[in-house]
Amino acid sequence: MNPSVPQKERIVSLDIIRGLALFGILLINVAAYQIRIEGGPIPDDSGINGIIDRLIGIFIEKKFFSIFSFLFGVGFYIFASRAEARGDKPRWRFARRLLALLLIGIVHIFVFWGSILAIYAVIGFLLIPFYNAKITTISKWLFAIITVHVLCILGQIFLPNQEVFSTVFGLFGNDAITIFIMFLTGFLVAKADWISHVSEYSKQIKWVQLVTFPFFIGISIWIWFASQGEYQNLNSIISLGVIPITYFYLACLFMILENNKIANLLKPIGRVGQMAFTNYLAQSFIGLAIISFMGLEVVSPADVVIIAILIFVIQIIFSVIWFKFFKMGPCEKLWRFMTYGKKVMSNK
Repeated sequence: MNPSVPQKERIVSLDIIRGLALFGILLINVAAYQIRIEGGPIPDDSGINGIIDRLIGIFIEKKFFSIFSFLFGVGFYIFASRAEARGDKPRWRFARRLLALLLIGIVHIFVFWGSILAIYAVIGFLLIPFYNAKITTISKWLFAIITVHVLCILGQIFLPNQEVFSTVFGLFGNDAITIFIMFLTGFLVAKADWISHVSEYSKQIKWVQLVTFPFFIGISIWIWFASQGEYQNLNSIISLGVIPITYFYLACLFMILENNKIANLLKPIGRVGQMAFTNYLAQSFIGLAIISFMGLEVVSPADVVIIAILIFVIQIIFSVIWFKFFKMGPCEKLWRFMTYGKKVMSNK
């Protein structure tokens, strides 16, 4: 989620990437909006549906949630550092913000069982101890956590029947650790001031692209072939590629968005990202309404793509119109009020 900051202080590329992440998340969540009943119809995974399903597994699954997680970490640093600049207590204020997110997330679970908000709030508390840490310290922690996480995923793939280690593999190789890794990555990048000076760090970003690209190609091919059969470790293979592929995506996006023409062209998507909290919550309501209107008993991968595009187009139009009259989204305003416990500045 993004902190509510004045329009003139916003970093446009972050809003655009956040908007793109919301679309990627839609491609994963749409199928989950309709709860499957045991013995009910099963989605058709043959033909074009099978190809779409495999492509989503390769390019989308877990990667766009990870981009969103990275942006959450960036948002933590922006929010906390600005709170400190105002003379506020940054860690206490962020803790209150997380508690508000947790409350909203618990309510959202009753609408959409797959809501990530409550999980984000809980894991977000692990960022607080890093606020005053040095960049080198954070880097060492990040490297250590990534190393343990990757080793545990490899253990799940190649040592699946080792009961002695299965608990450890499951504990440190799960998606919650991935979320925290991306939280910490975003926080580190923001604290190192890469976000505001992408062009100055172009060499480092290109190095990230160079290192992660072979992983992107290799793991994508692995997922493609593994997904064509009933390979029991497919989820672990997808998880193995999340961090390097997400790093690759982010490096490419930041470099691409340095082009002002492209950034201006994608500004409508940036409006979606600017009110990401509102749009994330709204996606489940709009998705359920569209599925009901279409009368779908089961949502196929092809249906997922169509519905996701429909929802996102609706949200682009709504967001562009909204910001012609208001400064922040309605849920962002609520979250801000819950964070500060006082009257929020006018939304008009």
